Amino acid sequence: MILPSVRGTLTMDRPLADLTWLRVGGPADVLFQPADVDDLRDFLTALDPSVPVFPMGVGSNLIVRDGGVRGVVIRLGRGFNGIAVDGTTVTAGAAALDAHVARRAAEAGVDLTFLRTIPGSIGGAVRMNAGCYGAYVADVFQAAQAVLRDGSPVTLAGDDLAFAYRSSSLPEGTVLIGATLTGPAGDPEALAQRMADQLAKRDQTQPTKDRTAGSTFRNPVGHSSTGRADDSHDLKAWKVIEDAGMRGATLGGAVMNPMHANFLTNAGGASAADLEDLGERVRKVVYDSQAITLEWEIMRVGERIPRDDA
Repeated sequence: MILPSVRGTLTMDRPLADLTWLRVGGPADVLFQPADVDDLRDFLTALDPSVPVFPMGVGSNLIVRDGGVRGVVIRLGRGFNGIAVDGTTVTAGAAALDAHVARRAAEAGVDLTFLRTIPGSIGGAVRMNAGCYGAYVADVFQAAQAVLRDGSPVTLAGDDLAFAYRSSSLPEGTVLIGATLTGPAGDPEALAQRMADQLAKRDQTQPTKDRTAGSTFRNPVGHSSTGRADDSHDLKAWKVIEDAGMRGATLGGAVMNPMHANFLTNAGGASAADLEDLGERVRKVVYDSQAITLEWEIMRVGERIPRDDA
């Protein structure tokens, strides 16, 4: 593979496990960390169009398979994590962490508090239409800035992204570089207290100290938990997993977390195949017992290396 010259960093055969929350996965053929937008655009313009490109966030909702990722993995860093607030409009770089955006917005009296407990960065939040407590990125989204696979800059509106439950639509190889969000005005102290309450509730109900990638499967009915007192838990992913007797199920070093059945966890020494195969086993048991098809929320990329006993 002939690579264009860059001002950022190009690393060959870069292991990706340490860049993911689950700490699994093989290497990328190439990891590119661009210095800035121009560096990214110039690289994509000059890169052979046949070379696949995979934009990677902070790896919070990702399984990199044990065989690694072919082509170029692009990971945005310090040049893409700015946050600016103007009135009730918040502009954030794709590498800005969701929690940081929520805090900065709250300090300025803008309510994006639902982002506070969502792991990951704004680029991933837009890509996955992340949400909780009944609010989604689509509800506050104004526009996204991106670079297409051929290096062309583009501004995307909500209709371009076709937001749906835990998903959006982007052309292959598109790299999100920033987003503009608009939230309702709120009192900074009240917003800070709400976020503190949300964090406390999360820590009581989710295994935040374990190696997970957030929710493993989408909720079957297509709605996330709102957190309201009248919220129904019928057909929530964790509920159907628990009803199938798969809470605490293990495979190699992987486990469906005993604290929250929808959190696939690296309990120590798991391979990507352990994690993915346990997830598939859960899906089969749930379908066989309840005729419900669970859909993955965690993104899985790269080449599989089967387990020895598979």
